[in-house]
Amino acid sequence: MLVVVALIVLALLGTPLFAIIAASALLGFYHNDIDLMVVAIEFYRLADMSILLAIPLFTFAGYLLSESQAPARLMRLTQALLGWLPGGLAMVSLTACALLTAFTGASGVTIVALGALLYPALIKAGYRKNFSLGLVTTSGSLGLLFAPSLPLILYGVIAQQMSVGRPFTIDELFLAGVMPGLLMLIMLSGWSYWRNRDIGLTRFTVNEAWQALRESRWELPLPFIVLGGIYSGYFAVSEAAAVTTVYVLIVEVLIHREISLSQLPAVMRSAMVMVGGILVILGVSLASTNVMIDANVPGRLFEFVHDHISSRLTFLIALNVFLLVLGMILDIFAALVIMIPLLLPIAVGYGVDPVHLGIIFLANMQIGYFTPPVGMNLFIASYRFQRPLLQLYQATLPFFFILLLAVLIITYWPALTLGLPSWLGASRS
Repeated sequence: MLVVVALIVLALLGTPLFAIIAASALLGFYHNDIDLMVVAIEFYRLADMSILLAIPLFTFAGYLLSESQAPARLMRLTQALLGWLPGGLAMVSLTACALLTAFTGASGVTIVALGALLYPALIKAGYRKNFSLGLVTTSGSLGLLFAPSLPLILYGVIAQQMSVGRPFTIDELFLAGVMPGLLMLIMLSGWSYWRNRDIGLTRFTVNEAWQALRESRWELPLPFIVLGGIYSGYFAVSEAAAVTTVYVLIVEVLIHREISLSQLPAVMRSAMVMVGGILVILGVSLASTNVMIDANVPGRLFEFVHDHISSRLTFLIALNVFLLVLGMILDIFAALVIMIPLLLPIAVGYGVDPVHLGIIFLANMQIGYFTPPVGMNLFIASYRFQRPLLQLYQATLPFFFILLLAVLIITYWPALTLGLPSWLGASRS
């Protein structure tokens, strides 16, 4: 008990999360007279996971895109195609942010990279300040359910290592996120249309659409390279990541020349600092997971939960509440590596499909990023746009309730998540 209290105090004092997890794993192995080399072995196991190659590669590609003028080109293209609709610029913002977040995996990057473009453009077009603030803050976490989202890949790696429930592939996870992600985009777009139906529209012109398409011609193939290559069977996920990175590198450095060769080391360093943090936490968490499995913590936790929650429906309600709170206080990568080893066996015990659980987890964490009072996006947006937190709380509430409804639909309608992977799997066979 004293050790647990000491670790909690260290965490509250700002000790790095990986150090807390590593300390708990080492103490657990020491208490059970297990050689501490087990922790080093877990790190070595990471080198054998070919899928983990995708994480640094996709991260680097995402950072290259965010540092170039690709976000501005994406904005111009979506504005040219959708700006003629009522609420069209808001839909443009939602789409652009979702696509960028899918590649960067970090909502803070999206707000910083696109915020300077989106917020002034929305205000200039006549959108209300609170609506614009809420939209940009909310959009920063959209896209976590779309390939090649890093949290999706990380969830798949952790779940596959546990071998709990039915086996599944990362490709299946990518497919499972498509319909829930589109549901969120459609619901927010519908709200944007209704809320701004009185705002003047941008006239659609064939010339502007053509110019925007021409300007974005090098970025447009990216989704087809990633998804088309994976689902056609030409690439594994890690191979698709390598092809994507080389393609983005050639386009942004050699063709557009928006990132100089001298800037590359700085961009690479920023991306790899993030990746390094993820991999260190993942390595010590795999060791910590072994401690918990040896101590039968998941089994005992399931028995405790089962004694108090009898039905699957009640469990899912409790899970949603828990994940929303978790999303406010923990970064998504830390939440994945800490909580999935505990939640996955319990969820499978209640008959929840492992793929469905992954989408539920990420959908809730996506909302947690801007859930008052301490959602991370609220602080990033407050700093970025120089607005008080109370104003951001008020601005994001309508978006919060819309996405909360979307999360409930995703949670209690499993076919929305599992239908597309099942249908495509059946058609392939």
